[in-house]
Amino acid sequence: MEEVLKRAEKDRVKFVDLWFTDILGVTKNISIPVEFLGKALDDGIWFDGSSIEGFGRICESDMYLMPDPSTYTLLHWDDPDTRTARLICDVYSADHRPFEGDPRYVLRRAMKEAEDMGFSYKVGPELEFFLFRRGEGKPEPEVSDRVGYFDLEGDLALTIRKEMLNVLSLMGIPAEASHHEVSVGQHEIDLLYGDALEIADRVVTTRVVVKKVAEKHGLYATFMPKPVFGINGSGMHVHQSLFRGEENAFSDPGDSYGLSKVAYNFLAGQLKYVKEFTAVVAPLVNSYKRLVPGYEAPVYICWGQMNRSALIRVPRISKGRGVSTRLELRNPDPSANPYLAFAVMLRAGLAGIKENLTPDQPLEDDAYHMIGEGKFDTLPGSLYEALEEMRKSQLVRKTLGDFLFEKYLAIKMKEWDNYRIQVTRWELDKYLFIY
Repeated sequence: MEEVLKRAEKDRVKFVDLWFTDILGVTKNISIPVEFLGKALDDGIWFDGSSIEGFGRICESDMYLMPDPSTYTLLHWDDPDTRTARLICDVYSADHRPFEGDPRYVLRRAMKEAEDMGFSYKVGPELEFFLFRRGEGKPEPEVSDRVGYFDLEGDLALTIRKEMLNVLSLMGIPAEASHHEVSVGQHEIDLLYGDALEIADRVVTTRVVVKKVAEKHGLYATFMPKPVFGINGSGMHVHQSLFRGEENAFSDPGDSYGLSKVAYNFLAGQLKYVKEFTAVVAPLVNSYKRLVPGYEAPVYICWGQMNRSALIRVPRISKGRGVSTRLELRNPDPSANPYLAFAVMLRAGLAGIKENLTPDQPLEDDAYHMIGEGKFDTLPGSLYEALEEMRKSQLVRKTLGDFLFEKYLAIKMKEWDNYRIQVTRWELDKYLFIY
């Protein structure tokens, strides 16, 4: 606590923003004058939880935020006259216990289970997003460029992405790389591998930074999975490993894929339970318009190394770099709440270890060519299908806890019902003048 107060004084901070997320992963904020930072660190800051999506009822609205000192950073887009620091918070109930609906607490619980099994969980997400031009009265979003994968010439957002990376670096968030993605107007930022809770915090921060920098340049950024029909959507591929101390528990140099038995167990667990947790890692109605054949998004529940249509890929590593051994899960998208997403992914993998599961043989051919052959099970085809799979899942219920599990299901089923009754432009074009 004293270190944070000294840093705030050295940084000449005037305000402190206290961030947390609702259960859907939307970032919330309470701003306090820096004079109240010490009180916040000691006692927390009370707030009305009844107005936060999925938190409390009116009769149980009193909650408070406890800032995590390790998340202190300056916000590098603020006016110097209102110099602001940021702290990410844990949410507590009025009885001074961790709030069971706090997504950060859910991930902490899952990581504690891994710790009890002798592991730490590390992840490295790749966040894809679109940049659109701002405009009034336009029926469709207008992409900010007309170039493609890794293009340099014509990539008008190159300097904007560099600015995003610079702001992230100033905030203590290292990114391994950034580049233009396959679709026009689409971009990617790859965050450096690390502890899952810390990386979830960084995902939340990165989404805010990307939007803030885009806004500065007269653009708007969206992490919506499929904002434009007919082109690739945005995913959040997550590279993941278990470690024992400094040793990568997934690594076995003697194996043809470089994977240990623990890694194969973990992989098999995610393959077994993926249908049950897909509603958490691909949480929107729109997510399932990305998860279709032909757009570099997974559809079939299979794994491989060279095969980018597989659900789980084993990236190649340089010789002697067993510490980099990892599994890449490809169905999450960047609209997901990262705390909940990492929690269900971890629990599924740990279940594979506990149950000593073995995956089927890898697929190194393009799975999209096997449509209709029935060789592989498929991911849910809609949010409704994913929610029905989740509803039956004891693994996801245990991971989220009864309170958050039921809240999440109710909110998302309402979202599906609202979507289901809409009359879309496609229906009008298709049917209006025929029937």
